[in-house]
Amino acid sequence: MSKAVYQYCPMCATKLHELQHSGQPRMACSDCGFVQWGNPVPVVAALVEYEGKVLLARNVAWPAHFYALITGFLERNETPEQGAIRELKEETNLDAVESSLIGVYPFPMKNEVIICYHIKAVGQVSLSEELADYKLVEPAELRPWRMGTGLAMADWLSVRQLPVNWIELK
Repeated sequence: MSKAVYQYCPMCATKLHELQHSGQPRMACSDCGFVQWGNPVPVVAALVEYEGKVLLARNVAWPAHFYALITGFLERNETPEQGAIRELKEETNLDAVESSLIGVYPFPMKNEVIICYHIKAVGQVSLSEELADYKLVEPAELRPWRMGTGLAMADWLSVRQLPVNWIELK
């Protein structure tokens, strides 16, 4: 079972207990019937093509050697594509000129579903306070990881008949 968000019912304040619901163990309230479903959170990602290369960014909280795609949470009342374009603008100040869906990928480690787009971008890079650095990588030199957005990167490379050389994260 995934990590519980609530220990007490947000409806009636009764302590939640693990109960079978819809064939799964879930935290639920035996008094009012509230069920903590634990559904995955939708996250958007952008594989950004900029000046003929792929832009990878490093979050301020990450180790110095770790770079990844632009990601963020989907906001209320926006499509996943709009969310990916918004995250690109917020985090890099780049403008999307073209976008297409790469795919949808499970990321059970963080209880997320990643919706990834290939976005061609223009403009001048200006990083938000969330990002510490970025680098531009030739597509043939990309090394995807075997989870999350790395799966999208591998699919993007495969469609372009570029080599998929996996990197093992430690």
